[in-house]
Amino acid sequence: MRPVIDLHSHSSASDGTDSPAQLVRAAAAAGVDVLAVTDHDTALGWADAQTEAERVGIEIVPGIEVSCTDDGRSVHLLGYHLDPEHPELVAELAKARTSRETRLERMVELMIEDGIPISWDEVTAQIGPGATPGRPHIADALVASGVVGHRDEAFARMLGTDSPYYVHHYAIPAVRGVEVVRAAGGVAVIAHPFAVSRGHRHEERLIEEMAAAGMAGIEVDHRDHDEADRRRLRELAAGLGLLVTGSSDYHGTGKHNRLAEHTTEPEVLEAIRGLVGG
Repeated sequence: MRPVIDLHSHSSASDGTDSPAQLVRAAAAAGVDVLAVTDHDTALGWADAQTEAERVGIEIVPGIEVSCTDDGRSVHLLGYHLDPEHPELVAELAKARTSRETRLERMVELMIEDGIPISWDEVTAQIGPGATPGRPHIADALVASGVVGHRDEAFARMLGTDSPYYVHHYAIPAVRGVEVVRAAGGVAVIAHPFAVSRGHRHEERLIEEMAAAGMAGIEVDHRDHDEADRRRLRELAAGLGLLVTGSSDYHGTGKHNRLAEHTTEPEVLEAIRGLVGG
């Protein structure tokens, strides 16, 4: 029987609602055999996830979803099996983390100025100890206070890139992000590049530039890609010699994504393992 492999998930170490241990238990219950824990800009959840994985009998692929940018637009880069203590990576993640927090504070200020009933204390109450702060934590505060019913509504009404409350934050340029992941011994895969629902469909030019910098793959099978998107991304991957991955991008109750709703072929995971440190 072929293993069920989900290479993109989030815990409360960033913007997921499950603790790392809860995430692993949920994955095991969903029939996942191999789970990548890929929190935003942090490896904080790896240790607890690994401990629970050994208990329930599944494999963990350690990863980070690195916040990147291209032409002022957000790019998400999955880095697998990278060294979280590598100096270049540590410096970039620390810079992004500081910028994220100050950016969130300004977004909350803008909402308060516009009469939205929210406070910075309500937002920080949603951020777990050491977790990477992000817009989902504002969304959770808005849900908790009854302003909206779900994170999705918060993003649609107040937190999207076209919102008057949106504030940019520092993120590493995408091509440089690939270089940093590789320098840290990791394997780089661009996440959901054609996800228009997130505000922007990345240009094929960007994927080509990231591939030239050493990016190994494209996350093709994802709920934010329709069939036409997937066909085109597979064509791009074939033309550029890139791996094709699939995953859930699970966030617990924070998003509707379900564990193992999209998966990765075992041969692709073996290829990723073979590229570690290369």
